[in-house]
Amino acid sequence: MTDELPRLRAQVYALQARLDQRERRAATVRMLRRIGAAVLIAVTAFALVMSVVGIWSARTALNTDRWVATVAPLPKDPEVAAAVADFATVKLFEAVDVEQRLRSVLPEQAAFVAGPLASQLHAPVRATATKVLGSDQFQRVWTELNRRAHQRALAVVEGDSDLVAVHQDRVEIDLLPLINEVLRTLSAQLPTLFGKQLSLPDLSSGEIPADLRIRVQDSLGVTLPENFAQFTVYDSGQLWAAQQAVTTAKRGLVLFLIGTLVLLVLALLVSPDRRRTALQLGLWLVVAAVAVTATLRAVREQILQNVPEGLYRDGAADVLTTVFSQLRTRGWQMLWTGALLALLMYAIGPGRGPVWLRRKTVQVWDAIRRGGRALAAHGPSWTARHLDAVRVGGVAVAVVLALLFSSWTALLSIVVVLAAYELLVTAFALRSTRTG
Repeated sequence: MTDELPRLRAQVYALQARLDQRERRAATVRMLRRIGAAVLIAVTAFALVMSVVGIWSARTALNTDRWVATVAPLPKDPEVAAAVADFATVKLFEAVDVEQRLRSVLPEQAAFVAGPLASQLHAPVRATATKVLGSDQFQRVWTELNRRAHQRALAVVEGDSDLVAVHQDRVEIDLLPLINEVLRTLSAQLPTLFGKQLSLPDLSSGEIPADLRIRVQDSLGVTLPENFAQFTVYDSGQLWAAQQAVTTAKRGLVLFLIGTLVLLVLALLVSPDRRRTALQLGLWLVVAAVAVTATLRAVREQILQNVPEGLYRDGAADVLTTVFSQLRTRGWQMLWTGALLALLMYAIGPGRGPVWLRRKTVQVWDAIRRGGRALAAHGPSWTARHLDAVRVGGVAVAVVLALLFSSWTALLSIVVVLAAYELLVTAFALRSTRTG
């Protein structure tokens, strides 16, 4: 018996040591799983946000119809219209040499006023260009110009064109159709400016003739520079970089999306606490959305730094804002999705804060239910007794809101809500007389 007791104690110690070792091993595995899940979910969040950017690029930047629909409203944007109208005015004055034309028609004694008169003509010509830009006729021309430019750029970056290798290393938007329409308008308004009625093609249908440059030259009696009224959208370096990016994106976008889903599933499988992992996903989505948004903003600022300050930079800023508007909306959606997911996972957690929050939510819900029952029981009679005051109160609130929000849409909404409110309180008060 005396020998048996030490042996049993030794066995107990051995079992305790083995149990402690197993618990330490399990704790180590659990910690490694937690770390692995945290790393995987962080990578997943950034991959999700980058997937959104990739899908936007594939659906907008690489789709001619969507691209044209995105940039179609630009001529009616005030900042863009001002920049393009100024550009067109400068190019038109360069081509026509207005000062020399004025000097040739003025008496020799008055030739000295040709310069000031030419300067004074800038404003009406710019106003004419702005008016043309905002017209429905030019809208069709603008759509066709962008469709052609995008198709050319897409053919290059997708490797379906030898444009870069042969003779031209850039893709441009040609604003000669705008110059044509401005000249047509000016010729009708100021025929003496050109000394004759200009015979120029009508582009209101959106069709742009292939010999437009020759016909404009013949009408003006000048030789236009090869790159007249053109601005570069992509140069050779940008086209090469875009070609590499598109090739990579086409090969990898689907695989990237599948990989993102695999990472998400793997993170949830590895995680010892899926609620905690989902909370981390929400937080990392917020971080990733902010990081990608900041990166895009930096790229935008870098692009704008290459544009001259003032009118042109303001116009370019509005162009970028319009082009990236959908991507910006998707970024905000990802940010709010992450924030709501993190908040929801926190609210259902076991901590002191979530437990208190759930308890308070239940208490508030119970209070609302009790208040609702009390309102249903006593509200109609009270409303019937004070119906005039309740109606006047609704009108007073509507007046205050109308003063704060003066748009026609807001006023219409206020009127509709006020009418509904008056009908509801009247019907609510009638319940008292019926039950009574």
